[in-house]
Amino acid sequence: MSKETIQFEGLRGELRRDEPMSQHASWKAGGPANRFFAPADLEDLSMFLGQLPPEEQVLFVGLGSNLLVREGGWRGTVILTYAASKRPRMEEGLLYAEAGVACPRVARFSADNNLGSAEWLTGIPGTVGGALAGNAGCYGGETWDIVERVVTINRRGQLRRRSRDEFEFGYRRCELKTDASSDGDEWFASAHFKLPEGDREESRAIMQALLTKRRSTQPLQLPNAGSVFRNPAEGKTAAKLIQFAGLRKYAIGGARVSEKHANFIVNPGGAGTAADIEILILHVQEVVEEKTNVRLVPEVRIVGEAK
Repeated sequence: MSKETIQFEGLRGELRRDEPMSQHASWKAGGPANRFFAPADLEDLSMFLGQLPPEEQVLFVGLGSNLLVREGGWRGTVILTYAASKRPRMEEGLLYAEAGVACPRVARFSADNNLGSAEWLTGIPGTVGGALAGNAGCYGGETWDIVERVVTINRRGQLRRRSRDEFEFGYRRCELKTDASSDGDEWFASAHFKLPEGDREESRAIMQALLTKRRSTQPLQLPNAGSVFRNPAEGKTAAKLIQFAGLRKYAIGGARVSEKHANFIVNPGGAGTAADIEILILHVQEVVEEKTNVRLVPEVRIVGEAK
């Protein structure tokens, strides 16, 4: 294990070196991060970022459900936003949640507080930060449909409040508008959601129905990263195109296309490597394009160095 080369001061969170990212990615595969920090809170995160070298590569990770880190690892810093203790709360009539709050927890909190239009979040296997960054959605809902405002944090650890009007967002994407003033890299730190009045029991029933549907149609019992590819603009689903291409159950190494949902790649027992998964993703792209003339675009982020 390499030694820390920077003497950080005043931190309250956990700082580690050479952290295996297989422990923080839902595929249970991936190489190590040079530096890994789990902040105690936003103040602690601000303190940490303010002491990082400006050239340091930074990767924010929540539940690792949309992420593949190659075996060579991440030659920079990984910041873990998720913490089981993080919970939403109400502020000024809006639902407030930090980036590290799990999306299903937001759905449950909304229902418990008689708020509607957030039940679909129970089907997002990630955190608020990732949902904001990729405009995550399912079952007819999308994250930015319910955002009122956000707080971002930059490389110097400075927090900035931004309105939804400062962002451009669409299907599985979100970016700052080109005319929005920025000091460089910014990451989502928290969000306020505006939700209409709802009914607790009705929302719980909707959530239960969505969970039942999810369990029956997705391979949740096996390591996976959620949907691997975006649905193409043509209106066809990625799963149907992959199935049409004859790739259901197709395997490379320990990774395979799920027999239950063709847009999922599973890694039973964590036996597959990140390379197995990446090669399988590329193979699916190539075969689907060859047979349907549609080039599938991955939803998952593939980062890091090859071994």
